Parts: sequence; C-alpha cells; structure tokens
Amino acid sequence: MVDPVRERRAWVARLATTGQRVGYALFLAAIVLFVVGLLTELSGGITGAVVACLIVGSAVLAPAIVLGFAARAAEREDRAAGR
Repeated sequence: MVDPVRERRAWVARLATTGQRVGYALFLAAIVLFVVGLLTELSGGITGAVVACLIVGSAVLAPAIVLGFAARAAEREDRAAGR
C-alpha cells in the first residue's frame, strides 16, 4: 500500500529539485549575461536582463532550498522513528 504522506513528500522533493535547478540556471544566465555585457557594451537591456534573472532566480531558489531541506529532514525523521 502506498503511503500518501510519503507520496506527497516525494512530490515536494521533486518540485524542490526542479526549483533549485531553475534557480541556479537563472543565476548562471545572469552571470553569462553580465560577462557578455562587460565584453560588449553594457546596455540597459542587458542590465535589465541580469537584474531580472537575479530577482526571479532568488524568488524560485529560496523556497526550493527550504522545501528540499524540509523533505529531507522529514524522511530522516521517519527513518529514525522506524517508519
């Protein structure tokens, strides 16, 4: 029988992993855009894209990290309790 709590926790862990990948990818995109901007002309468009990547990346990454820690801690607690 499938435990609905464990199933939901696995879904949250997958969501957290996806969020972390997206957040870190946006940070990488911000770095690449910044370097491209430095090597060319640092225009307002590139600056805006860098800032947007940093803001959206932070908004996605912060909750994803917290959810990931919570899911792992809950699994660890279940294993310690023998469930």
